[in-house]
Amino acid sequence: MPICALEAIFEDAVVILDRKGGQRCFQVHVHIEIPDAIDVSTRLSYGDGTLKYGAASDAGADADDLVYKFRVEHLPPILLTCLLPASYPSHRPPFFTISTYWLDKGMISSLCRMLDMLWEEQLGMEVTYQWVQWLQSSTLSHLGFGEEIVLSKNDVTCDADKRACLDNGSPNVIIPRMMRYNDNKHHEAFLRAIHDCMICFSECPGVDFIKLPCHHFFCCKCMQTYCKMNVKEGNVVKLLCPDTKCESAVPPNVLKRLLGEDEFERWEGLLLQRTLDAMSDVVYCPRCQTACLEDVVGNEAVCSSCLFSFCTLCRNRRHIGEQCMSPAEKLLILEKRQESGQVQADQQRIVEELKSLKEIMKDAKQCPKCKMAISKTEGCNKMHCWNCGEYFCYQCNRAITGYEHFKGSCALFPQEEIDRWEVQMNPRVRRQFVAQAHAEMHVQHGQAHLCPTCRQPSPKVGNNNHLFCWACQKHFCALCHKPVPKTAQHYGPKGCKQHTSDP
Repeated sequence: MPICALEAIFEDAVVILDRKGGQRCFQVHVHIEIPDAIDVSTRLSYGDGTLKYGAASDAGADADDLVYKFRVEHLPPILLTCLLPASYPSHRPPFFTISTYWLDKGMISSLCRMLDMLWEEQLGMEVTYQWVQWLQSSTLSHLGFGEEIVLSKNDVTCDADKRACLDNGSPNVIIPRMMRYNDNKHHEAFLRAIHDCMICFSECPGVDFIKLPCHHFFCCKCMQTYCKMNVKEGNVVKLLCPDTKCESAVPPNVLKRLLGEDEFERWEGLLLQRTLDAMSDVVYCPRCQTACLEDVVGNEAVCSSCLFSFCTLCRNRRHIGEQCMSPAEKLLILEKRQESGQVQADQQRIVEELKSLKEIMKDAKQCPKCKMAISKTEGCNKMHCWNCGEYFCYQCNRAITGYEHFKGSCALFPQEEIDRWEVQMNPRVRRQFVAQAHAEMHVQHGQAHLCPTCRQPSPKVGNNNHLFCWACQKHFCALCHKPVPKTAQHYGPKGCKQHTSDP
């Protein structure tokens, strides 16, 4: 078969090396056909301090050796190099060599002998196509590899064929090369295929997708919008895979591709800031705001930028041998100065900060990991720190993972939150709540009447003596304080007057 025919059939797998002087030389990258996937295994050992490998069933293997196994869907090709003499195919076969890095010399020599047999069966005929076809379809079965390929060390004692070219190295080179080749082939197939974006549900080719290390993929437009939105809002800790069940972070190389230069710099700055804030031994210089390492024992730090030595508790100059003032004590002193008009601009700023801190610490809880103050406005007691991503219980302030913690003494929803929710969502409860508040207001002014059934106060509306209890939902009279089952029978000429003014 002419070389041009091989090029037409195998396309890019054929490389022409030389056509001059009647010599026709070419190479074919033979891609071996395998089932959907196949296991590759080898035995690793450290006999003399160096990493060695051999067949998984070596007779002299140590019990402590590791049998390493991985799965691939694409095997590295076998390189068949052919030199066609002028007398081919009538009198002489092609000169050839076989090269690969994941088979030993004995296996490659066996393949060489098999190609010789194919030539002998077809003397005087074109044989290069049959060689390539046989290597593609029969290499694994000929070498005895069924459901598993076993990598073994090269046997130097075997009678190897000179045409068997070995590119065999150590396992820490061969195994990563095979896995990298398999991953590259997967990526090429992904780029050629059409996929659905799980955010916008549009169909796009693989080249228009971003595939994350967690193997989830989304279209470039959605990923770019998602990343830019989170960076703009400062949610660098939440910049995770958009899949709701995945917690893998979006890698920096992907972010650099999707974000602009300014946005990427903002992301780096925010991430550094969050990381420093999460470190318990990092404080900021009160003069130049440079991050400093705290001496936890002495509660002091020295700024590497302006060389200011300060107390990490009060942020003032270091006061060796003196007890540090609490924020409340410091605020009291500054408030007295403020009253006398002696507070300067920087001290006024400190006053405002201490007042804010005082209000925050009234109901805020510190994150158990990064110590960031967090307040709960509504909802359950499972809190999520926006700064470091830690989950903790708002009731006991302990770090937690799921909801198992709330099966103990801590309640997921506090009673006041349940009551607030019922008032908000249930119109009847909301009306009762308003009526209760209205009644309590009238009690303070001595204008409420106690229900004869439940003894809860109810206000009198105008001059109407017919009252309705907000608590037990019963009717009663404000004059005689008796239940009123029927209005027409209780009020009238012989009964109580329905409309009178209170004394």
